[in-house]
Amino acid sequence: MVEVTLKDVARASGCSVATVSRVLAGTRPVGAETARRVRDAAERLGYRPNHVARALRSRSTGTVGLVLPQITNPFFPALVRELEHALHAEGRALLLADCDDDPETEAARIGALLDRQVDALLVVPADERRSRPAVAAAAARVPLVLLDRGCGAGVADSVAVDNAAGMALVLDHLAATGRRRPCFVGAAGTASTAVERHAAYEAGIGVLGPDVPPRAELGDFSVAWGRAAVDRLWPSRPDALVCANDLIAAGALQQLRRLGADVPGEVAVTGFDDIPLAGLADPALTTVRQPVAELAAEAAGLLVRRPSAAAPASRRAVRLAPRLVVRGSSAPDPAASGRSWTPA
Repeated sequence: MVEVTLKDVARASGCSVATVSRVLAGTRPVGAETARRVRDAAERLGYRPNHVARALRSRSTGTVGLVLPQITNPFFPALVRELEHALHAEGRALLLADCDDDPETEAARIGALLDRQVDALLVVPADERRSRPAVAAAAARVPLVLLDRGCGAGVADSVAVDNAAGMALVLDHLAATGRRRPCFVGAAGTASTAVERHAAYEAGIGVLGPDVPPRAELGDFSVAWGRAAVDRLWPSRPDALVCANDLIAAGALQQLRRLGADVPGEVAVTGFDDIPLAGLADPALTTVRQPVAELAAEAAGLLVRRPSAAAPASRRAVRLAPRLVVRGSSAPDPAASGRSWTPA
């Protein structure tokens, strides 16, 4: 099959090669009638742009690399979908890499994407400290935005939900429903989401009362850990489990059901993220909803507004407001009726 070239389209449309190139690339305004003739000719001839040749000419591949810590976490496919839509609207394609929560693998994936000449990078860092060297080095070469998690101030532009605000929404809700014996079930390690949500819980626990201890059990962001945490905690009968993400909360709900616990009568359960699983749980999970579409749009916008690597002093940190979605897993405790509550 003979390849159709710009010259062929130019000949068929009666326009110059330069005009055809401008129309098909959308780089400069062209008259409506001229543009119509060019596009009609390109479609009739079956012209397909040579992206490799265009990249060599422009030194731009039109691709953005994305490195995730764990694609099996249902929050991340939803984020990928929104990112793909946002970048497609900007004429860019997305290349995806999974590092399986390993900073060394993450560094290798970042290097591989840079070797493929991506125009920019999006990274959800596996670890706040150990991911920093590779992220900082990459941010010095191409525009880079951190998503959902951070690597410390000044390393790169970042977009994330306000974790402290999200945890405050959860604690205010539990206080209003009379819970006084909560426990935080989170993740150990130094991923910024784990650290920030735990710290916000400890800082805000006083809203439930002046003598409520900041009890916590730390494992990982998994369903299995949610089940194991319940086995460790249930003998002491907490009246609320504040889970650092929805996977932990799903595991907790599953194990509480096996133990015959009354949710939410005996114990409330809350999550964070609002993945699709949250609304399908039994009972449906009260959780903090992340504005995933906004996260993606903000990240894409930062990449567009930063055409080349810039000095650390100009790094921007965008924090988006979350929303609490109240469902059946935290309905008011009947035993709390008539109990007074005074904000701390």
